[in-house]
Amino acid sequence: MTTYTAPVKDMMFLFEKLRNNKNYNEIEKYKEVTPELVKDILEEAAKINQNLILPLAKVGDENPTILENGIVRTPPGYKEAYKKFIEDGWQSLSCDPKYGGQGMPKTVSAFFDEMLSSSSLAFKLYTELSIGAYNCIHHHASDSIKNKFLPKMVEGKWSGTMCLTEPVCGTDLGLLKTKAAEQSDGTFKISGQKIFITSGDHDLTENIIHLVIARASDSPPGTKGISLFLVPKFIVNEDGSIGQRNGVSTGSIESKMGIKGSATCVLNFDNAIGYMIGPKNKGLNSMFTMMNLERIVVGIQGLGISETAYQNSLAYAKERKQGKSNNSKSGDGADFIIDHADIRKSLLNMKSIIEGERALCFWLSQQTEVSLYHKDEKIRKDASDIVSLMTPVVKSFFSDMGMEITSDAMQIFGGYGYTKDQGIEQLYRDNRITPIYEGTNSIQAIDLVFRKLINKNGNIIDKYISLIKKETHINEEKIKPFVEKLNKNLEILVSFTNWIKEKMENSKDDVSAACNDYLKVLGLVAISHSWIKVLEVSFIDYEKNKQFYEEKIQTANFFFNRVLPRVESYYLTATSGSKYIMDFKFN
Repeated sequence: MTTYTAPVKDMMFLFEKLRNNKNYNEIEKYKEVTPELVKDILEEAAKINQNLILPLAKVGDENPTILENGIVRTPPGYKEAYKKFIEDGWQSLSCDPKYGGQGMPKTVSAFFDEMLSSSSLAFKLYTELSIGAYNCIHHHASDSIKNKFLPKMVEGKWSGTMCLTEPVCGTDLGLLKTKAAEQSDGTFKISGQKIFITSGDHDLTENIIHLVIARASDSPPGTKGISLFLVPKFIVNEDGSIGQRNGVSTGSIESKMGIKGSATCVLNFDNAIGYMIGPKNKGLNSMFTMMNLERIVVGIQGLGISETAYQNSLAYAKERKQGKSNNSKSGDGADFIIDHADIRKSLLNMKSIIEGERALCFWLSQQTEVSLYHKDEKIRKDASDIVSLMTPVVKSFFSDMGMEITSDAMQIFGGYGYTKDQGIEQLYRDNRITPIYEGTNSIQAIDLVFRKLINKNGNIIDKYISLIKKETHINEEKIKPFVEKLNKNLEILVSFTNWIKEKMENSKDDVSAACNDYLKVLGLVAISHSWIKVLEVSFIDYEKNKQFYEEKIQTANFFFNRVLPRVESYYLTATSGSKYIMDFKFN
């Protein structure tokens, strides 16, 4: 079984040292969220994840969720763990105090999301979709709906889902068939089938609140006619008590490669009573509140699993002896594999990407809070644009890197990595879904290039590039070599962006073929930007904690010299165009 120690020290470093974001620090509601408070929260979070949640990963993999006589049963230990989870208040961590939440910022909840992902992704998904549904209802529902449903969801007694995909449509939601028939009392009867619904049914909560997209009887075809509905598993009475079963049933659950403890359901809606959320025919606008936040969290899933893979790989490399290293001093004929250059390279690749991702995630969490709560409308809009630009990057790049890192972890373990005994192959299998769900990484790349680079507020990518240049204009002599490498690759990003804009006019196949490469370039540049922030602190505070900061500097050195150069390769590959792709004749 895998082991895991939550990286509280590194998380607290980010919270204490990288919070010098003027706009973020101007948000009044978080003035009382002190480093001391956050440290207490993270230390307690570490305990529940390491001691209670982590063992569930193996249990859920070996005892998958089952559908029995119409009832979905979760793996052994899940119910007990979930009860403890909500009793300790973890479900309410980032929720509005008005509905019983603790009101912690995303700069804190993102750390907790990472810990949960590191411990057991399958278990996490039961809690994660609930928070996504909560956010959507909180932003778009009427006060009466909020008051009726949110307190129990915040408490964790009720959970939530997101029901989009159907047999006929995944990405192309305009093809959906689910119907909504309006009733005289203002409710709707929802009929249709949804597939691949994460946490669609289970035995952990008293009720499940489904957010379902459907088309009203008088709505136009395509995406312009989609509305969003809240459809509870059990009808909720006016006094808040649970009433009769609604017309929602589980047709089947999927047998999957990984995350076997998570119930992925086919849900049938048969004249189920639903309540419209947000304006009619604007359902996708409302649902995207949930989807965009979920996409960032999926990226964090990749980060969390990567951290566990790295920790276990490092421990194994320190205890496994095999072969003589080039500078062997061993007297018994073999050295620890961590003494071999190739193994060290793989470990440093993992470490430098993980720490860079965590720093980027922290920065993006700040931007998210600014986009929601800053008093200045322009500042909110600018931050919202940055979040919009970086959402597909975090989702795709972090999950892709998760695949690279878990694969390398298996390689370090050798034959033992391929067996089930060590738990490493499970990390690979569990992470494999992250580049697929919440919009495949190819779709994210297309969304980034065709929709996010430019929007109604202007040229977002140029604004972001200008922001990086401004924030990395540092005169400190020791940091200059790193800034120079960033600037070199920033210029490649600029050239790549200009090439994209030029090709957008007359060669969209060239652009489509380049989308994934462009996303990776932007991801690497964004992480190097975050590393500069880390390095700035590391050089200033070096004498206060030499060992800690020396490790940061050395890790950054590896990233800038061995990982960041991938940018040029992606650029050269992409700008070769699509001719050899689109002209090929498949027989």
